[in-house]
Amino acid sequence: MRVDILTKEYPPEIYGGAGVHVAELVRALRDGDDDIEVRAFGAPRDEAGTTSYGDPDSLAGANPALRTLGVDLAMANDTAGADLVHSHTWYANMAGHLSGLLHGIPHVLTAHSLEPLRPWKAEQLGGGYAVSSWAERTAYEGASAIIAVSDAMREDVLHAYPAVDPARVHTILNGIDSSLWQPTDDPQRARELGVDPDRPSVIFVGRITRQKGLPLFLRAAAQLPPEVQLVLCAGAPDTPEIAAEVSGLVRDLQATRDGVVWIDEMLPRSDVSTLLTQATVFACPSIYEPLGIVNLEAMACGTAVVATRTGGIPEVVVDGVTGTLVPIEQATDGTGTPLDPERYVADFAAALNATLADPGVALAQGVAGRERAVERFSWTAIAEETRELYARLL
Repeated sequence: MRVDILTKEYPPEIYGGAGVHVAELVRALRDGDDDIEVRAFGAPRDEAGTTSYGDPDSLAGANPALRTLGVDLAMANDTAGADLVHSHTWYANMAGHLSGLLHGIPHVLTAHSLEPLRPWKAEQLGGGYAVSSWAERTAYEGASAIIAVSDAMREDVLHAYPAVDPARVHTILNGIDSSLWQPTDDPQRARELGVDPDRPSVIFVGRITRQKGLPLFLRAAAQLPPEVQLVLCAGAPDTPEIAAEVSGLVRDLQATRDGVVWIDEMLPRSDVSTLLTQATVFACPSIYEPLGIVNLEAMACGTAVVATRTGGIPEVVVDGVTGTLVPIEQATDGTGTPLDPERYVADFAAALNATLADPGVALAQGVAGRERAVERFSWTAIAEETRELYARLL
């Protein structure tokens, strides 16, 4: 069986959890007998069985959504001969949809996020957001099967797209390679990255986007004890506006306390593991998170987690066992905006402070998190569930 995996992100061009998911799923699927072809946006890659697609020259300067559809057309043309296509994120969903129509083959898509729940993307794409929303809806309503990365994501799919038959939406949880993500005790490397491993610290890892809640976290950080370091592995801002907001909040913190470390470039996995391992607690202030693979990465590194009780996060983080879940009341207009931002910020700060105040509890939660990541979120098991779904469609 030949399966073509269609994706925006693929190594070395990864900037979010969806890209990590695709890379790990492909690696696990290729351990089997199937022929797995990857078709990815971006610069040429030298990996066997992988084809890259740049933006069409004829669309240079066009709205990013139109450039995306140009790539999708080229991908769909090249999937001839595949038995099944599997697309990831709206960027590649239309390539999968067109492949199914053109070649008469099943189209599976994985729901990592949903355009109706990310209305702030209109800041990025302008009218292209209407195009991306149309492309996603069309692909979802026409897909042979939809994989949701959490039960919460499955509920979101059925709510956002009521025309989709619930029988076609299957939950297969996201995963983690616990042999790659594991405790990495390297104090010297932490110092080289600007972090004092002998001080307690809170770390945030993620893109600078409304979804990840970084401005909310930075406001909560102002309420932490002065001896606590703040480690921000945060880059790739969605818009100049949020980049300016985050920069201003970081400057305010740096003016009142030391130990504010902001790393805005993409770090290799070994460095991220080192920083996660040395941290006292990992912060995930997301207001929208279908699952939150970054929480799994922190847990696999043995770090306690403080995260928002939203989306699929409660399916990963066990409150009081592997970390703390912070309650949030959110707008139902698709933005996920906290109805009472000051209360949420105060609650998040209180949860961080409680974990920081009891290193023994933080350590125990880190150990429990590592155990849960290893036992519950194996890519081998996820790949097998995915293969079984493929087989049912052929």
